[in-house]
Amino acid sequence: MDTPTALGEFLRTRRAQLQPEDVGLPSHGTRRRVPGLRREELALLAGVSITYYTHLEQGQSTNASDSVLDALARALRLTPDEHAHLLDLARPPRAKRASSPRPEYARATTRRLIGAMPQVPAVVLDGRNNVLAWNPLGHALLAGHLDPASPEDPAVRPNLTRMLFLDPHTRELYTDWKGEARIALAALRLVAGRNPEDRALAELIGSLMLQSPDFASLWSKHPVRDCTVGTKTLHHPVVGALTLDFESLRLADGTNHRMLLYSAPEGSPSDAALRMLSSLTAGAAGASGTPGTGRGTPEPAPADADAGGGER
Repeated sequence: MDTPTALGEFLRTRRAQLQPEDVGLPSHGTRRRVPGLRREELALLAGVSITYYTHLEQGQSTNASDSVLDALARALRLTPDEHAHLLDLARPPRAKRASSPRPEYARATTRRLIGAMPQVPAVVLDGRNNVLAWNPLGHALLAGHLDPASPEDPAVRPNLTRMLFLDPHTRELYTDWKGEARIALAALRLVAGRNPEDRALAELIGSLMLQSPDFASLWSKHPVRDCTVGTKTLHHPVVGALTLDFESLRLADGTNHRMLLYSAPEGSPSDAALRMLSSLTAGAAGASGTPGTGRGTPEPAPADADAGGGER
């Protein structure tokens, strides 16, 4: 990702979201050629010169101080996630020699753990939202139309973000697909800001820009939001409507892998639907002998990039 370009894009999108009256400035009733605050108005609010701010927005200044960045965050009324993203973009890590990322795999102990939770849909993800492993219920909930063994092969490994935008089954799974897409892309923006040298992540984003007009349109708006807990409303093709809580837990093993878990309040209709799906999944697995956790997969190699972030 071109970090200076991304920084300018982020600042411009946030300027466009504020009107002079929102921040206590006179609008003078004049019609504006572009929406939102002008550069000189934002510079005034942040207490910096218009020349300095222009250079920053154009990617010509890479040494902004904490005080300047904090002042811009206050002037733009950034959320904590957006403020953190601004710091990531303004201070990218020193460029490293590009290398081909090595395939990652879920640890055997992690696969064993999710396999021991048959009533809980569980998925293991890397920092780019590639599925490294899932238990039978996690597979049945999110991707029953895919080969359950697909996470074991990096060449065909599912990616939850790619599926959300390009896979018709996944698109139909979410009752509020547009809301789900906005959150997924906002979380991906955070990850991309933290890892500008991650070539595989850049390739994923580039391919989605080309293949999905919806992705390209949302990406241009530069949404930013972490998403590690929340609720999803699904319409599953087998058990119908589901309202599930989710948590995305970072594994403390140095891999930046995450465990995505779903649940429903005990005794709720969604809990009953999950139990039904679990029983159907267990019956199908018993009849076919299909493993659900990839027990033959090798141990993971250390991740090349410090990719991470919110769920999706």
